[in-house]
Amino acid sequence: MSSDSIRSRVQQYYDDRIQAHGPTAQGVDWNSPESQQLRFKKLLTLVDGGSSYSINDFGCGYGALADFLGQTSPPSQYFGFDISARMIDAATELHANKSWANFVRVESELPACDYTVASGIFNVKLDTQVVDWEGYILETLQTISRLSRKGFAFNLLTKYADPEFMRPDLYYADPLFLFDYCKKNFSRFVALLHDYPLYEFTMLVRQVE
Repeated sequence: MSSDSIRSRVQQYYDDRIQAHGPTAQGVDWNSPESQQLRFKKLLTLVDGGSSYSINDFGCGYGALADFLGQTSPPSQYFGFDISARMIDAATELHANKSWANFVRVESELPACDYTVASGIFNVKLDTQVVDWEGYILETLQTISRLSRKGFAFNLLTKYADPEFMRPDLYYADPLFLFDYCKKNFSRFVALLHDYPLYEFTMLVRQVE
């Protein structure tokens, strides 16, 4: 299956989610706002909070990360992108009062920023074959790397989850494979965070300009 076909299916899935649940954690397929915020904290471990920075939110949903950043350490510039037009419409409306927040409808409109983060975009494979989904993930990581001057971070469900809770429509990744892939293809400076109470992990890749 081509990457364009995969994106089209994922887009329809998230269009349906936000239509059914609105701009909420459930609307982007998370269990709760609390787990969503924990993911943000892990991803933002990447960011040097002592200086001004710009950030891309790749797969921004309705802009929950922008809300989180607004309460903690607002960036100088934030760019949110999502393949779901309904998500971008909601995000644009909800964050009209944030002068530093920008939302774009086309991936090519994303500028290179200091950092890029991607939360949850690799989890819902639907009935895509695993080999196709894994190719899609690696292709997307190449894009995210190009958009990032200082580094990028992403998360995935882990293959170390309890088997009885694993769903066939979700993808459970091998964190060791992705750690090795990132070390070989992006940077010597890679961190794997797999020590928090969710069935997932976060990868931090620090890139030297």
